[in-house]
Amino acid sequence: MKDKVGIGRDRSLLYPLQNMSITFRTFAHLWVAVNCLLAGLLGYTWLSVPDVAPLTAENPSTTAFIEFRKAEATAAGKTLVVRQQWVALNAVPQLLQRTIIVAEDASFWVHEGVDWYEMEEAIRDNINEGKRLRGASTITQQTAKNLFLSPERSLYRKFREFLITQELEAHLSKNRILELYLNYIEFGEGLFGIGSAARHYFGKSPAELDLFEMVRLAAIIPNPLNLDPRRPSGDLRWRCRVILQRVRHYKWASEDEYQAARSRMDAFFGR
Repeated sequence: MKDKVGIGRDRSLLYPLQNMSITFRTFAHLWVAVNCLLAGLLGYTWLSVPDVAPLTAENPSTTAFIEFRKAEATAAGKTLVVRQQWVALNAVPQLLQRTIIVAEDASFWVHEGVDWYEMEEAIRDNINEGKRLRGASTITQQTAKNLFLSPERSLYRKFREFLITQELEAHLSKNRILELYLNYIEFGEGLFGIGSAARHYFGKSPAELDLFEMVRLAAIIPNPLNLDPRRPSGDLRWRCRVILQRVRHYKWASEDEYQAARSRMDAFFGR
């Protein structure tokens, strides 16, 4: 039965504010539920962050990334032979340290784990050049990933990486972070650490490397399974030129060292 204005028993027309109130309550309940879920996820993630304090004095026998590479090889029916030789930071020449830092994370000594400016610059450079010179991840972030995480690409993994990065920066010195990075970074199939890389590719200890050899090792870090510092390629040449120029820009090598390395580079790649 309808009333004189024809609305009958349609309560939505008689009581619009009441319906709005119900809608608001539903939205409020959903908002609270979502926030509780996020809070629980954040809490779980924080509690799952590994204790990094032992790393101040202990050298890991393996890493999450090394174990990932082993599992990857096993799945392909292969056995990965891991070569990883520990080298103390004081046995790595300062010029080699600086060459790798300028290639991967020029602001390593001043940022607190995440370099927001470098992230923006890296994205811009990679887009403009059409190549990847460096990633947005700092040395501390790469160390967090190598030690504790898988290469999975997801926001959740990136968030865990961020938390572990903050823990590393809070508990370890910059020198210790760099030492861990240099000893566990991948340089080729089953090849981890600067000591093993120097021996495998050039038959030398890190202390015996010349500048051009240092530059070539730094150049393969972003793509170690496809680049070989002993084999000329367009990508390797481009990266070596940029890294060597940066070493010169920061005056980390003498002009004689730079010119010698440049001459060897021209001979190696061809003009």
